[in-house]
Amino acid sequence: MATVLGATTRPFNKLSFAEACSRIARAGYEHVAIFANEGMQLVRSDSTSTEIELVTKVTRDLGLQPSMVLGRTQLDLGLDAAFEQYRQLIDNAAEVGVKWILDLGTSKDEHYDAYVELMRLAAPAAETAGLEITMKPHGGISLTVEHLRQTHERVGHPAFGICFDPGNIIYYTKGDRRPEPDVEGVAKLVTTFIVKDCVVADGEADVMVTPGDGLVDFPLVLAKLRASAFAGPCYVECVAGEDPDEVERALAHTAGYLRGIYHALPLTDD
Repeated sequence: MATVLGATTRPFNKLSFAEACSRIARAGYEHVAIFANEGMQLVRSDSTSTEIELVTKVTRDLGLQPSMVLGRTQLDLGLDAAFEQYRQLIDNAAEVGVKWILDLGTSKDEHYDAYVELMRLAAPAAETAGLEITMKPHGGISLTVEHLRQTHERVGHPAFGICFDPGNIIYYTKGDRRPEPDVEGVAKLVTTFIVKDCVVADGEADVMVTPGDGLVDFPLVLAKLRASAFAGPCYVECVAGEDPDEVERALAHTAGYLRGIYHALPLTDD
């Protein structure tokens, strides 16, 4: 099913980018999604040449492919400035070999229309650079699958897709929505998958849990995606634990868990 299994640097966000990547490689991953490390995300709209070179060298030396980067919008600046910022992010992401920009949408109602307009500008720019934008559930304009589908339809560009994050479906609705039935509503639009679980206790949701130990039925969710011919990349975003060695073991365990699910999935005719 999945041609790419990667991990984000989030589980090691207190470590340097180099140490995070080293541990991700040891845990059995070949792709990495670049989030913030030590309070700094190295691939940004205003990345320096030194930062770009560091990302390239670290990943090359470890045999990792930096194929996803976390994107953010700055709609408070106005549409023109927000697009210029996003275009620069696209350029920097392309320079390090990234394929996907993982976008979080916007939680401000007053920015919904501006966000759609920004993505209408950014998606063609991403396509020209050989990238795609993939928006995941993160509250606000991307709270539920209905929001995701509506935003996808409004943007209306093939380089703008949906990232299905089952843990966030639970997290942002505090368990009122579940990913197993919801995935069917967007499965044909999904271009990437974030591997994240979630638990809810006393009305409080927590995603810092190793996939398979929470509420998400990963075999069912992935089977439904497979039935819709999804064959895109999957990235582990969160696992349990704080000690780096414990986190590394959890990441390695998750890699095996996911590969076991993939192996058991039925083949399709696509």
